[in-house]
Amino acid sequence: MTTEIKQFKKENLTVRIFTDEASAGKGSADFVAKHLNYAIRAKGHANLILATGASQFAFIEAIKTLPVDWSKITVFHLDEYRDLPETHPASFRKYLKERILDEVKPYQVNYIHGDAKDIEREIARYEELLKAAKIDVACIGIGENGHIAFNDPEVADFNDPQLVKIVQLDDISRRQQLGEGWFSTLEEVPREAVSLTIPAIMRCNVISCMVPDKRKANAVYNTLNAEITTACPATILRRHPYTVLFLDGNSASQLK
Repeated sequence: MTTEIKQFKKENLTVRIFTDEASAGKGSADFVAKHLNYAIRAKGHANLILATGASQFAFIEAIKTLPVDWSKITVFHLDEYRDLPETHPASFRKYLKERILDEVKPYQVNYIHGDAKDIEREIARYEELLKAAKIDVACIGIGENGHIAFNDPEVADFNDPQLVKIVQLDDISRRQQLGEGWFSTLEEVPREAVSLTIPAIMRCNVISCMVPDKRKANAVYNTLNAEITTACPATILRRHPYTVLFLDGNSASQLK
């Protein structure tokens, strides 16, 4: 049973707080499925961006159980580590294939190949795909440092001229990846990734932002209360016309 405790708005951003992570994941999945189905009914097809990481586990498990015609959905993803092969346990391509896409079998999947030999050509290719596809729903999270995708505070740009770029990962972001168990040591965590930029995310029609866990509580507080600047990149979501932030009791623990 999905149990929602509270709902409110901060500027444009809708915030929904649930009792636990599973309930927040189900709430996010219901929301995403609804908007995918709207798009399919309206134009016969939907374009979806999927995030990865531990924050998305409950959402992914829930969305797989819902009535969505995946044969009419084209999937993109948010980011991928630079020079990391798809076979590595931390690869986001591997994550998406094994946790959802091999099972639901979408019409098409467009992966970012972070280990491409010609990375600039790969970035240009992915940018063209994004320009040609109006994204109906983007599923994202928020990092412990307030990043969205891999736009850490030092590299985030609200007016970025690119839709995809190579980014440097800061120590907080790299330690988060280590803490979630994707790598054995900090030295193993890549220092660069290929990421969708903030304008690429903001141009999506609808954004579902799933953020459970107590370690995200400070980032959630800042997202809702800090000045809208790249010091906390997720604050920009308060300016998006239709974003919903899905929290559990732990991630909402610093909110009054």
